[in-house]
Amino acid sequence: MSEQTSQPIHIEQQQGVATITFNRPSALNAINVPMAQALLQAVQQLTQDASVRCIVLRGEGRAFMAGGDLAALQANPEQAAQDLIAPLHMAVTLLASGNAPVIAQVQGAAAGAGLSLMLHADMVLAAEGTQFNMAYTKLGASCDVGASWTLPRLVGLRHALEIALLSEPLNTEQALRLGLINRVLPISDLPSAVMRLAKQLANGPTQAYGQIRRLMRVSFDQDLHTQLNAEAQAFLQCTRTADFSCGINAFFNKSPAAFSGK
Repeated sequence: MSEQTSQPIHIEQQQGVATITFNRPSALNAINVPMAQALLQAVQQLTQDASVRCIVLRGEGRAFMAGGDLAALQANPEQAAQDLIAPLHMAVTLLASGNAPVIAQVQGAAAGAGLSLMLHADMVLAAEGTQFNMAYTKLGASCDVGASWTLPRLVGLRHALEIALLSEPLNTEQALRLGLINRVLPISDLPSAVMRLAKQLANGPTQAYGQIRRLMRVSFDQDLHTQLNAEAQAFLQCTRTADFSCGINAFFNKSPAAFSGK
């Protein structure tokens, strides 16, 4: 796939895994309004498709995403920001609320909006040598795409403020230590490692994954009693699924469970 397709977002589906590719490699996949709108359309399509049981986010070329497209922001800052932020915020809301786990496959650079999008993934696999940078304060801007929500939850308030206020680059070792990413691999091994993990998740109990994803995301905002009630309701909903019956039967039959996602 390449920029010659003229589509800012490319979607590929196989074996329950949907891959969303940011496709502006000559601009290091800097996100502009057409790409943001195309991303929202892709996410709307995939989160409504029950056959999609894992979503991979990746960037074509040398970078995952090097932030927002500054040319439009320079020409008409306020309107361009509104036009860019609205679809991005809708897209990450849908990604967070769905059942399908999200993996980010990151190489080169994840900066600004690219880093903010990456933070919404359930798991992040990064290539050696990748650089991470919030970057917003270098432009005199605050963060967007939910970074002020995700970042403190991942690294704690002190580290989050340091990362956001200073906007200094982080390497993969620092990102791994802080909990921004899950694994670091040679770039040659990254695509196959991501696909192995994506297929593993796509073969899992998708509705249970969705319950876990939602429970984890609200847990910071609820007291223990409320969270326990939410866990009980989620577990009861899981007991009504075909996958729960499959898992129980597989346990007693001492055989691997063949989950269908239903």
